[in-house]
Amino acid sequence: MPEIHEHELLPFQYDFDLTDYNTFGFASIAERFVRLHQPAQVPALCRRCRKEKWPLLILGGGSNLVLADRIPGVVARMEIPGRQVVGEDGDIVKVKVAAGESWADTVEWALAENLFGMENLALIPGTVGAAPVQNIGAYGMEFQDTVGFVEVYDQLEERFTCLSKEECAFGYRDSLFKSGEPGRYIITAVEFHLSRKPRLRLGYASLEKECRELAGGREITPHHLYEAVCRLRRARLPETFTYGNAGSFFKNPVVSVARFKELAAKYPQLVAFPDKDGYKLAAGWLIEQCGWKGRRWKQVGVYEKQALVLINCGGGHRAQIEELAAAIQKSVWEKFGVTLEPEPRFYP
Repeated sequence: MPEIHEHELLPFQYDFDLTDYNTFGFASIAERFVRLHQPAQVPALCRRCRKEKWPLLILGGGSNLVLADRIPGVVARMEIPGRQVVGEDGDIVKVKVAAGESWADTVEWALAENLFGMENLALIPGTVGAAPVQNIGAYGMEFQDTVGFVEVYDQLEERFTCLSKEECAFGYRDSLFKSGEPGRYIITAVEFHLSRKPRLRLGYASLEKECRELAGGREITPHHLYEAVCRLRRARLPETFTYGNAGSFFKNPVVSVARFKELAAKYPQLVAFPDKDGYKLAAGWLIEQCGWKGRRWKQVGVYEKQALVLINCGGGHRAQIEELAAAIQKSVWEKFGVTLEPEPRFYP
């Protein structure tokens, strides 16, 4: 078999325009850009970056990123493809999905294969490889609820390995990959444990209502749940071709039971949900009460249908989003005494 040289594995492009590679649509230029189509490229890329002392950004769908005008070093877009059933254990089906696959397409594919458990996470933008980093979640479910293990390349030990759910240290919009040891691991695949039997999660009143309407008096199925989630997401989130955005911009803050009772006494309409650590407050409601919904800030703004979504109105850039986010955080703190934390990653 002929030897593959590094320049063939890593065909760099220079001064690459990332405007279409981040869902905010911010103009950003990568000093070097490369597409990762196979796992063998990953060790070669890491060796080269270490040798040249280049910073490395692994890019998925660019849906949870706020990019600077210029990105030094290397931006590597994860495009490794593949989905396959790798085992079964009773009603549980083990499915390995490569990191470059679309998350939304994977959820749709699983449903078409009658593999259940991912329906609540329908239509979330981004790639499968990016999902563990943020432990993405929606409508009472998180990524960690269906994962078996995550396949990674360990840059420290220079080898491929698999990390269990416990080793990934998943938390609310958090994981080992985000705050434990950021940058050490490059995710190349995920093994999901899905079910042949429906696993309906209808913990949100709006979701259950939508499901019942779709079912029309019949038994609610995973297909109804999937369609209900898609409808709700489309109603509250703008299409990125209309307004650039990163989905929900702030995490829902978690407060103690005592603090929740104080706030609820003062604000009877407070929207909150029980959480294992207390109560999770609806960040969108807090922002809306501060008068931000539908407001514009230079070339960026707050979406008129959902105050939790910050948008690029056209020609916006990172500094403007940072200014807007800081102003919103200040307002919420001054009115409610609650700190809002951004969800997207700011890079670099």
